[in-house]
Amino acid sequence: MTEVAASSNAFASPDFQRFFATRVVYGLAYQMNIVALGWLVYSITGSAFALGMVGLVSFLPVLLASLVSGHVADQYDRRRIVMAGHAVLAIASLGLLACAYTGEEALPFIYALAGTIGLARAFSNPASQALMPMLVPRSALGNAISWNSSGWQSSAIAGPALGGLFYALGPAAVFGTTATMFAVAVYLIGSISVRRPKDAPREPHTLETALAGFRFIRSRPVIFGAISLDLFAVLLGGATALMPIFAKDILQTGPWGLGLLRSSVSVGGVFMALALARWPLKRQAGPRMLFAVVIFGIATIVFGLSTSFWLSMAALFVMGAADMISVYVRQTLVQGETPDAMRGRVSAVSTVFIGASNELGEFESGMLAALVGAVPAVVIGGVGTIAVVGLWAWLFPDLRRRDHLIPDKL
Repeated sequence: MTEVAASSNAFASPDFQRFFATRVVYGLAYQMNIVALGWLVYSITGSAFALGMVGLVSFLPVLLASLVSGHVADQYDRRRIVMAGHAVLAIASLGLLACAYTGEEALPFIYALAGTIGLARAFSNPASQALMPMLVPRSALGNAISWNSSGWQSSAIAGPALGGLFYALGPAAVFGTTATMFAVAVYLIGSISVRRPKDAPREPHTLETALAGFRFIRSRPVIFGAISLDLFAVLLGGATALMPIFAKDILQTGPWGLGLLRSSVSVGGVFMALALARWPLKRQAGPRMLFAVVIFGIATIVFGLSTSFWLSMAALFVMGAADMISVYVRQTLVQGETPDAMRGRVSAVSTVFIGASNELGEFESGMLAALVGAVPAVVIGGVGTIAVVGLWAWLFPDLRRRDHLIPDKL
């Protein structure tokens, strides 16, 4: 591990600085791709079902690879795994560029590329999450998570807006730019000096070692409750997949408006992340997480019912701020209570839950919208999110009573 003075400031570590820069560049490119991919699919098909399918084909590789990707992150150089994942994303961006000029017959190839993106992230995300705690002392872990989240959310502010703007200039502008940015991210993560020790033992890949991450999380009710609450809240309240419909058909705007709507979520998230970096959440972590998810559900309902572009942006801002509290609590619990030898596998399980809440949530939203319409689908999701909070408060009393986030010892 990099030698860093015992400090609560993560930026005292030069390797964390490089890691943070990688996350920002990667985050910008990924968010730009999301907006461009959604607009491309909806402009070709005009179908909520097609948008939902993008979420499904993006999630399935994450689910299928979860038993392998976590073990790989715990046994091999995490830095190189992230580099390989980002390189695949660069190639996928070039593939999307080719599809954008092909027309409706390219839809199967677009789905295949979305699946490739999901597979790359299935390996790179657990490795990246497990790498970060190696770059800072334990006393700086909460601060590192806050800065990492703010960097990601800052990218998610600018990324969608840039994605919409670049797409207005043409598919070549957006997909060519993201391919270049993913390549830059490969270089940045490669400059980190932390390596897996050469003499570190490697466990054989068996079903028992593959399932170790699932068993670890299941044995800790607070972590399991926090991760599963985040899953169901975003799964039910995930309106992001339907944003192209709201932008084009309800709010009567174009790709630039879609970019601003997606950015609004991240504006709220980055404001909250910076606030948490400045004023860490030290007490009543569980109750505050539950309350934040209730606010997330209420804001989702407001967004679903809004016909005003500015009210919709405000509702999305609140959703992003509330979700960031949930993300902060979940990530700090996972990283703070997981031994380093298990971090890859535990992070892989966490990635499945996150993928289920995001990509599978997009599929659920698309299917429900195809049946009942976009507005009812979002409102039903918001109501369901609030109901889940009440159920989880009852099912996971340890989470409801959780006070401090990071214990003194593992």
